[in-house]
Amino acid sequence: MSEKDTGTTTSAARLRDALSQESSAGRLQAALTAGSRPDPSYVEVLIDRCAIEPDFSVRDTLTWAIMRHDPDLTVPRLIQDAATGVTQARSQALHTLSKVRDPRGWAAITPEVLADPDDAVARTSWRAAAILAPEAERPALAEALCAQLGRGDRDVHLSLSRALAALGPELAEPPLGAAAASSDEGVRAHALATLRLLEDPEESFEEAIFEARRTVALRDAPIPPGETLPPG
Repeated sequence: MSEKDTGTTTSAARLRDALSQESSAGRLQAALTAGSRPDPSYVEVLIDRCAIEPDFSVRDTLTWAIMRHDPDLTVPRLIQDAATGVTQARSQALHTLSKVRDPRGWAAITPEVLADPDDAVARTSWRAAAILAPEAERPALAEALCAQLGRGDRDVHLSLSRALAALGPELAEPPLGAAAASSDEGVRAHALATLRLLEDPEESFEEAIFEARRTVALRDAPIPPGETLPPG
């Protein structure tokens, strides 16, 4: 091993040790330093740490540090983690790919990851997909995202609605219109709420989902004899 290789290995080892210390402030400083002085040997260490780092601020700084490195080194490894890592590794890799915005990152957005059973991974994949999708893939992405309507809690609903809104009305409205006629009440309400947000981006999600659920409830209510449903 050459002197240069020895120095590189030592630098990476020092960074790994610094990112393993108990103090979150110390780990934050280590990530800042790694981003301020990029070194190819840091890439593996930084991405490895993303999989296990418990502190949000440190993870955010790790993402920034990774962004400071050569995408030729970072993107392939991030794509790998998005597919095969533990839950936090997959979610953080997808988040980082959305920040790097390298077109090659689209390879991480598979049908499996968009429908991942873990909500954290799925939500991150939706945000990343809306950013990374090539123009030719965006109509199919809108369809794939609409297949997830009605899933999860309020935060999951909001993440999906935001991803669909990011695609724009022209792409999102046709599959949302179809979903609004679903036999599943939750899917219908989520689709209607998202359509409201596309029409009026200033409306709050809480108001949109409340009105959507009210509409669904009224449409599903029994019709008294002699009365008809209002249009719409």
